[in-house]
Amino acid sequence: MGVGASYSHPEVVRVAENRKALTLEGTGLKESEDRSRKNTLSVLLGAAFLMATSAIGPGFLTQTAVFTEKLQAAFAFAILSSILIDVVVQLNIWRILAVSGMRAQDVANRVLPGLGYFLAFAVAIGGLVFNVGNIGGAAMGLNVLGGVPLPVGAAVSAVIAIFLFLRKEMGSAMDRFTQILGFVMIAMVGYMVFRTHPPVTLALKEAVLPSTIDWMIVLTLVGGTVGGYISFAGAHRIIDAGITGRDNLPSISKGAINAIGITGVMRFFLFLAILGVVLMGHKLDPANPPASAFQIGAGDMGYKIFGVILWAAGITSVVGASYTSISFLRTLFGSVSRQHRWWMVGFIVASTTLFTTLGKPVKLLIFAGSINGLILPLALVSVLLAAYRKDIVGDYRHPKWMTACGYLMAAFTLWMGVKSLGAISTLLK
Repeated sequence: MGVGASYSHPEVVRVAENRKALTLEGTGLKESEDRSRKNTLSVLLGAAFLMATSAIGPGFLTQTAVFTEKLQAAFAFAILSSILIDVVVQLNIWRILAVSGMRAQDVANRVLPGLGYFLAFAVAIGGLVFNVGNIGGAAMGLNVLGGVPLPVGAAVSAVIAIFLFLRKEMGSAMDRFTQILGFVMIAMVGYMVFRTHPPVTLALKEAVLPSTIDWMIVLTLVGGTVGGYISFAGAHRIIDAGITGRDNLPSISKGAINAIGITGVMRFFLFLAILGVVLMGHKLDPANPPASAFQIGAGDMGYKIFGVILWAAGITSVVGASYTSISFLRTLFGSVSRQHRWWMVGFIVASTTLFTTLGKPVKLLIFAGSINGLILPLALVSVLLAAYRKDIVGDYRHPKWMTACGYLMAAFTLWMGVKSLGAISTLLK
């Protein structure tokens, strides 16, 4: 038999086919791993934007404008300080919950039976009331843009949010929606920075060497960025997507930092845009400080830009509040778990109804804000305690510096929360 004929031997052919099959299988596994990695990164980016846009609501815009007018360039230090604190809070929450594979209310119930139920109801009630303000912000944004009546604007915004939750791929739709509007908000505020010519060098200097420090403002920013349901929006999203366990911790940590980074960029750009107006000697309208800043800075076009930003901030906060509030109830009640989409829809409908019938219920917002102030410290402490429970996190070792910083942050926010309870006693008089 010749040399050429030897290659047609059945055994040789079978070996060659096996090698080919193994090569194809290896290629398929690599492609599958690449797809899985891309999907993980996509979900983490979506979770980061969900958390960030949940924080960037109508109150975020007003708060930034008021504090910029009060502290001027020194407000940069408050922003930087709050960002560093927010990163610590989010790293603790995202990492510990992801390792446990459980949502915050389930972890809290493991640490102290019944605490999870309290947190769930507090988040749901607070989220519902704040969602009234979010719906109102979205409605006002459409009113600024096209003179749309507030009830109509509220209904239109609610329908858009409901459509997202009824999509088959709800998670992906929510991720894309918050990412697109998040980028739109940052780009438009960036344009306003260009128009108002703020002293960037002075702002950067004040961020490190401030002429004025107001720690109450720093803590207020922290409460507005990671308080209440906002802290858990991104963490619950990655748990729902199955991105859990120690193997995913590096990506999860990066996602938590990205979430705060997005919020920080938006806050700093907004601060610079308004700072440019304030340092020109203009007074902001107390009735609507951010709107007046945009109008002074860029005329009617600036006012329309503010309308887009306000609508985007309102609608994304509606999505974040509805998703996260219901996620706190899903594991505690079977009916909520089975019909969670419709519970989210009902949550939005209830918020819209309250807005169109009551307007902005100021007393309810104050009440919700007071309760909201207690959610972060209680939830954070329960999560930190869980980090050292083997029945919750297994053999995971949580970094000690994160734990120490986490408890320090919990103490500060608890102090603020107790102070805010004075608002409740005022309401009851």
